[in-house]
Amino acid sequence: MSKKSKKSKKSKKSETSQTPETSETPRRSESPESPDEAASRTLGRKAYEAELARLQGELVAMQEWVKRSGAKVCIVFEGRDTAGKGGVIKRITERVSPRTFRVTALPAPTERERSQMYIQRYISHFPAAGEVVIFDRSWYNRAGVERVMGFCTEDDTERFLRAVPEVERAMVDSGILLLKYWLEVSPDEQTRRLESRINDPRKVWKLSDMDLLSYSRWFDYSRARDDMFRASDTSWAPWYVANTDNKKRGRLNIITHLLSQVPYEPLERHDVVLPERQQPGGYIEPDLPLRRIPEPF
Repeated sequence: MSKKSKKSKKSKKSETSQTPETSETPRRSESPESPDEAASRTLGRKAYEAELARLQGELVAMQEWVKRSGAKVCIVFEGRDTAGKGGVIKRITERVSPRTFRVTALPAPTERERSQMYIQRYISHFPAAGEVVIFDRSWYNRAGVERVMGFCTEDDTERFLRAVPEVERAMVDSGILLLKYWLEVSPDEQTRRLESRINDPRKVWKLSDMDLLSYSRWFDYSRARDDMFRASDTSWAPWYVANTDNKKRGRLNIITHLLSQVPYEPLERHDVVLPERQQPGGYIEPDLPLRRIPEPF
């Protein structure tokens, strides 16, 4: 065999070993990633924490604007058990002042409160000027938990659903910025999260007999949620639905949306110089018989 034919065969072998760029094998750039695929690929722990830190800085700017302007902000978080309401609320409030951001999570009503007009026990918790009030579950208990678990009658629920749009119109007319979030979690993810609570000593308080009974009534809750949306998703107080199967992405999405709904101003940065600390002036640390804690770490 001639050198020329050997070279020709070698060249053909080299060509067939490579993947040709034909119409049957398009380049990656011709089929771009969806936003969900991109987020899944890029949102690692460091990226999440960096974005959360940035958003928490914006929440501080929002806080300062609320204080200066006298705004009244009311945020309602609803959703099924394990949907992540507590986690979102924690990330919203962990870097702001509890004097401005107040979380309200009411216990079961007392006998006296049961005899009141239903919304009455919530009204005293509404925000005054310069406050942000976050409801970890709210007056919508009547449309969800109480209805499904039999703590109120169907007539009670129907009266509530007829009245709540006008109550919320009155809130908005009084100057309250009302934001309502429904956190949606899938059946499989809810199961996984509840199972994770069973043997975790940090989470056992989150798993009650009521939670287990609620878990068995998935579709009753779905019907109750749908009725609630139909009755109370209004132009003056709409519902915003957030998917929280991915907790980290859900938190970032909710905080981003929350900030977009509040007309706050950017936080002004000032050059701050620490003043000189005073001289001791003869002060000597006394040897007091104080009880100091053990230091095992």
